[in-house]
Amino acid sequence: MTFDATTPYNALPSLPPNALLESAAVLKACISARAALADLKAIGAVIPNQSILINSIPLLEAQASSEIENIVTTGDRLFQFAGTPTDSGIDPATKETLRYRTALANGFASLADRPLSTRTAVEICCTIKGTDMDVRRTPGTALANDRTGEVIYTPPQGEPLLRDLLGNWERYIHDHGSVDPLVALAVQHYQFEAIHPFTDGNGRTGRVLNLLFLVSHGLLDLPVLYLSRAIIRRKSDYYRLLFDVTAHGKWEPWLLFMIDAVAETATWTSAKIRAIRVLLDETAQTMRTKAPRIYNRELAELIFSQPYCRIGNVVEAGLAKRQTASANLKALASIGLLEERKAGRERLFVNPSLLHLLIADEQE
Repeated sequence: MTFDATTPYNALPSLPPNALLESAAVLKACISARAALADLKAIGAVIPNQSILINSIPLLEAQASSEIENIVTTGDRLFQFAGTPTDSGIDPATKETLRYRTALANGFASLADRPLSTRTAVEICCTIKGTDMDVRRTPGTALANDRTGEVIYTPPQGEPLLRDLLGNWERYIHDHGSVDPLVALAVQHYQFEAIHPFTDGNGRTGRVLNLLFLVSHGLLDLPVLYLSRAIIRRKSDYYRLLFDVTAHGKWEPWLLFMIDAVAETATWTSAKIRAIRVLLDETAQTMRTKAPRIYNRELAELIFSQPYCRIGNVVEAGLAKRQTASANLKALASIGLLEERKAGRERLFVNPSLLHLLIADEQE
């Protein structure tokens, strides 16, 4: 049967695919990707304060994943508002991107209580969109070319069918036989995107699920893989290869794309974490040399837990009372480790070297 992009794809095959998945090229790619993930797990474990990773890499992932959907903000704005308890003063794009990070964090926490499921996907989508979302009940959803308006894919429709497909997707996540988990990652991601269960937020929800899948299968300890970096760098290939699976059953190029993306971003993320560790050690040494009266390792790690530090962060960490906390941050600014900025009534102390390292594509 010829694929028709304008007709609901109610004939979407269930999983597992009726195709050879583990070709020689795919298995070779899995070996490289697994090695890169193992290195990422190892280097992440040597960071003494895990909040340094949890507060930084997932925010970069949130920015890139949102940009794939044309929701664009800057890394500087994201890090500035990441610790802000209120929505006041935050533009809509930054607010929505921050919700992506929250969805990732909540999804990661949920793995301690229950496995990945349709319920997880619904909760992630609700958080990203900032409103109640559920599996589509009404027809009319179609994906169109942003430039021409041409319909390029019409997902399945009808809530019973969608829930059946999601049930099959959920079972495959937890039981994909002897297939390598990295192959299963790519397969389940394709299937989720093809089901397209929500009226909006499917792409970002699917990319959060990718990281949770890797954690749930023991390939990551923390959801700190910057996977959307590879996708946004090859955005047109990403969508083309998804389409080729649907229209032509071309699984191998899609599998290789996703597995190579994992390998590439695992290597990049490991290098980023190593650079953060080096910069942290250098900063601690500068504090010890130039500000010995206020030096302690916990304070050095705190100003690396996120690039924008507030006096309240020092107080909440139990490192000093407010007046002393303010004086210590000002002292770090006086020796060039921080920059003091005023934002309304609030004083922000920016770690410029860390901010540059996080935002820059290189690792220096």
